[in-house]
Amino acid sequence: MKKQDSILIFGSSGQIGKSLIRKFTKNNYRVIAVTRSIHRKGYQIKTQSNYGYLELEEINTFSEENISKLMEKSTICINLIGILYEKKKNQFNLIHTELPSLLSSVASKKLIDQFIHISALGIEAATESKYASSKLNGEKKVRQNFPRSVVLKPSIVYSVDDNFTTKFMSLLSILPVMPLYYGGKTKFKPIHVSDLTEIIFQIIKKKIYSETIECIGPEVFTFKDILLKILKSIKKKRILFPLPFALAKINARLFQLMPKPLLTIDQLKLLKYDNINSKKYKTNFDIKINANKKFDEEINRYSFNWTSGGQFSKKIIDKKN
Repeated sequence: MKKQDSILIFGSSGQIGKSLIRKFTKNNYRVIAVTRSIHRKGYQIKTQSNYGYLELEEINTFSEENISKLMEKSTICINLIGILYEKKKNQFNLIHTELPSLLSSVASKKLIDQFIHISALGIEAATESKYASSKLNGEKKVRQNFPRSVVLKPSIVYSVDDNFTTKFMSLLSILPVMPLYYGGKTKFKPIHVSDLTEIIFQIIKKKIYSETIECIGPEVFTFKDILLKILKSIKKKRILFPLPFALAKINARLFQLMPKPLLTIDQLKLLKYDNINSKKYKTNFDIKINANKKFDEEINRYSFNWTSGGQFSKKIIDKKN
C-alpha cells in the first residue's frame, strides 16, 4: 500500500472510528485501522469498509518503533483513543496525555501531512477532573510536537453505538426514578457521529491545518432536557429529582464500583460544567461545516430498542383503498 494513499486511524473500533471507516472507504480513501485485538474487533471493523480499501493492523504495545512502522505507510493520522473512566491508576494520563504526545512526536518525525487529534469540549474549567486535566495536557503536547495539527473538541457524540444516549435509555427503561445532578442544568450541544465524521472528512479534504475546532450540534439542551427527550422517545414516564451534591457523591461512589461504571466521582465533577462552545476557538459552523442532525429525530431511529415490545412497538401504517 502506498504511503500517499492511506489514512491511519488509532481507535478505529469505537463509534467514531467505525463511522470514519465507512465514510473514507466509500469515498475511495485507503484506511489503515489500528486495533489491539484483530481477533476480537477485526470482524466488526471489516464490515464497515468497501472491499479493498481497508488494512487492519494489530498493535500490542504503543512503542515508538511500532508506531513509526505504521506511520511510514500514511500521510494522515487520526487519534481517536480515549477512555471515560480509569480501570487502573494513572490511566487517564497514559491514554489522554502520554499517548497523544508520542503519536504527535512520531508523526512530526515521519513528516505526516495531517495529524488530527480528538479531545473534548467543556474541559477548560473542570480542573478538578482527572479526565479533563489529562485531555488538556494531551492537547498541549500535540500542539507542541506537531504545530500544524488539528485538535477537535466535540460535545457529546451520540448514535446507536454511543455510551451516552443508549446508557440512559437502558437506565430509564428500568428505573422508576432518575437523579438530576446539579439540578439537571448543565448544558450540552450534542453532535451526531455522522456530523462529526463529515467535519473530519472536510478537514482532510480541504487540507485544514493548525486549528483547534469545537465541534457542536445545532441545538442546546440541558441535562434535564436530554433525559425528558429520551423518556419521550422510549415512551416512558419517570420521576426526575434534583439530588444534593453530598448524596450525588455517595451515588457516584457506589456506581463506580461496577465493572462498567454508570457514573464515577470524576464524571460527577465534570458534569458540573457546561459542554457547549467556549467562544475561545472556532466552531465547525465558523469554518462552514454545518452539523444538521436533530437530536429528537436521530434518537427516534434507534430508541425503539428500549420501548415495550421493541421493534414491534413501531407503528405500521396501512394505506386504505
